[in-house]
Amino acid sequence: MTPDKDQTRLRHMVAASREAVELISGKVRADLDTDRLLNLALVRLLEIVGEAASRVSACIRDRYFEVPWVQIISLRNRLIHGYDSVDFDILWAILTTDLPTLIPSLDAILANDFPQSDPS
Repeated sequence: MTPDKDQTRLRHMVAASREAVELISGKVRADLDTDRLLNLALVRLLEIVGEAASRVSACIRDRYFEVPWVQIISLRNRLIHGYDSVDFDILWAILTTDLPTLIPSLDAILANDFPQSDPS
């Protein structure tokens, strides 16, 4: 994988993660059950994060082993293939706990490996 493609994939991960975090701002867990558009949007954004993670080179994933690449990719697979049995309590925990900590980690990778890029 070329560095440009890694940078693009990492940027996709950051953008989708930020958008998901913004969408849940001011929301509560029950909103996933009552707001179908919110639910669909959040699931799709997490699918994008996972798909982009799966396309980040092994070199980057190995270098930044503290990022839970396998879990991120597995979540994408679970959402795609287990679409009919998604546990929205787990999804909410990922959105509220894991994504806010993932974003700075991805920003740091972009800053370290692609210093000319603007992580925002």
